[in-house]
Amino acid sequence: MELFSMEVWALVMFAVLMVTLFLGYPVALTLGAIALLFGIIFLEPQLFLGALPLRIWGVMTNFTLLAVPLFVFMGIILEKSGLAEDLLETMGLLFGPLRGGLALSIVVVGSMLAATTGVVGATVVTMGIIALPSLLKNGYSPALATGIIATTGTLGQIIPPSIVLILLGDMIGVPVGRLFLAAVIPGTLLIVLYIVYIAIKAWRDPHSAPALASDIHKWDIKFFLAVLKSVLPALLLIIAVLGSLFFGIATPTESAAFGAMGALLLALLHKRLNLQKLRDAMQHTTRLTSMVFLILIGATAFGLVFRGMGGDSMVHDIFTQLPGGKWGFIFVSLLLIFILGFFLDFLEICFIVVPILAPIAAHFGIDLLWFAILIAVNLQTSFLTPPFGFSLFYLNAVAPPTVRISVIYRGIVPFVILQVLGLILLVIFPQITLWLPNLVDEWHNL
Repeated sequence: MELFSMEVWALVMFAVLMVTLFLGYPVALTLGAIALLFGIIFLEPQLFLGALPLRIWGVMTNFTLLAVPLFVFMGIILEKSGLAEDLLETMGLLFGPLRGGLALSIVVVGSMLAATTGVVGATVVTMGIIALPSLLKNGYSPALATGIIATTGTLGQIIPPSIVLILLGDMIGVPVGRLFLAAVIPGTLLIVLYIVYIAIKAWRDPHSAPALASDIHKWDIKFFLAVLKSVLPALLLIIAVLGSLFFGIATPTESAAFGAMGALLLALLHKRLNLQKLRDAMQHTTRLTSMVFLILIGATAFGLVFRGMGGDSMVHDIFTQLPGGKWGFIFVSLLLIFILGFFLDFLEICFIVVPILAPIAAHFGIDLLWFAILIAVNLQTSFLTPPFGFSLFYLNAVAPPTVRISVIYRGIVPFVILQVLGLILLVIFPQITLWLPNLVDEWHNL
């Protein structure tokens, strides 16, 4: 192969992109600028500039991606409805008398918020503001307190309805409904791992996760009605969104519309919705959705040029010649995503790296549904790994001044290890991922 062949220049383009992203340049503009520069130099300008608008139009008219702004809007409205506050308060009372009970209540609440919002930033900030002072006040270790909040706040990346799963489904070519189904048991597995760790930690080191006084509330019918009142709205919303999707009643976009309407109704019932909050939610949704789609358009342009220069063929040849065949490819690709997660946002990895890896996975005969879930769990870890773990930044922004970023970094280490353990289990036992979607497929075929 010649030193300056077209394929080599494609890899140079990828290297230039990585360097500029590490330097902190805007993702969407960097993707588009590099694609235009290399496309005009190395490709036929008329063909490149003629094909690019068609690719962008295909992205903008993708009906499935309409679920992204709807789910984002649902999450922001729920944040303003007081659902998180009610859940944290009642679950804290319910589990508090147990050793490590407050931490367990955060896992439960984080799981329910993940299944209703899917917005990581809102969940981490909300629980950081409400739960972190309570944990510290009751004698919890600052490292454990911050670690559990940051980790459970990222469950929205793997538990449906997840924005990451919607985007991954579009990138890899897997139906979003099946992807949601496939994510249920892996997400539950991570929750169980967190709970087991907290229980062991509280048993071995009672001072790091003490129990609350058992007389802080009365275990009467009034208390259990209060618990039901706070839990029932979240459960109904989960059933409305995921139930309509899993049972084939609605498409992902239609279930997102159900969720948005349900969130508005909950906010109205809590009497916490007004025109100002509605306007703020719509503006926030527009900004976040615009950012996602602008990055997606830039990634589409970059992918078009990269493939036009033969870069995908070269990467394909490199990965298919790895020792170990299929398993060697899975190990290297997951390791690559894990390392990039230390430095890049999940959107950048999803839009740039995943489209390159997906065709190679298909070449090896790997189940793309399983591969997508492995990537999703791996991407979830990117929110927790310093130096650029966004959940750590969100939590540090609302933590008391006495809680330094070094404490948050230290507290997250055990949970990153648990994430990796969960990922290893999913690799070794693919049926953890595939059992539920296959079961639903059989049920639909009856």
